[in-house]
Amino acid sequence: MPHEATLAETVREIETLYDPAWAESWDSVGLVCGDPAAPVRRVLFAVDPVRAVVEEALAWRADLVVTHHPLYLRGTTSVAATTFKGRVVHTLIKNDVALYTAHTNADVADPGVSDSLARAVGLTGALTPLQPSADDPRRGLGRVGELPAPMTLAAFAAQAAAGLPRTAWGLRVAGDPERTVRRVAVSGGAGDSLLGAARAAGVDAFLTADLRHHPASEFAEAGGPALIDAAHWATEWPWLADAAARLASAMAARGNTVETRVSETVTDAWTTTAQCEDTK
Repeated sequence: MPHEATLAETVREIETLYDPAWAESWDSVGLVCGDPAAPVRRVLFAVDPVRAVVEEALAWRADLVVTHHPLYLRGTTSVAATTFKGRVVHTLIKNDVALYTAHTNADVADPGVSDSLARAVGLTGALTPLQPSADDPRRGLGRVGELPAPMTLAAFAAQAAAGLPRTAWGLRVAGDPERTVRRVAVSGGAGDSLLGAARAAGVDAFLTADLRHHPASEFAEAGGPALIDAAHWATEWPWLADAAARLASAMAARGNTVETRVSETVTDAWTTTAQCEDTK
């Protein structure tokens, strides 16, 4: 018979999917707040643990919020409600809402963040890690895959934009718009560190986020793949639906009744754009 899950049981299933041992040494993943014995009926998935997401969780009467980004990545000595993050903690605890983070352990999972990104922008068939994990080559950062048929860089960028959530500045593209694209690498979140891996993989294009001017310029000059730079939040958002579905399925297999939902709150940091005037 179905029974009500506890937070401890729910966390156990999340960590089966996204083992905390897979996280980078500098990362902060796991349970941030919450009573392990408390019941969990509703779980909200979001990219960022910010006030707007917490308000959405309260309105939906969620018992647990699972975010990709940590609340306290570098630790803290205070959770005073006078601070932005402290207010988040106070609000969650006062309303008996737990917070759990799956960050770099979800990045390298199989499937993980980049698998969802790859599917969102139209890659099909088998996906392989762009930078495999040392202890398990099936896992790792980024993914490499192929489009069903070749298309121009311009067409692929348009397809990717249509597959990702809308943001103020959309996508930035570096490369010949008429260049043929078939083999593509993607990486959710900041992908500067994977530029070399993308070149070595022999892909036609690399889609990621937070690319900086100098590395991108040097990469283009060296004849690397075309680059597509999306908003950080947008490249990680597709993972939420997959994570929510996988948790719901895992809990149902245990006889637990848990409802999951993907946050509708846009937490991209950039809210609008403005074009500079031509002074020539």
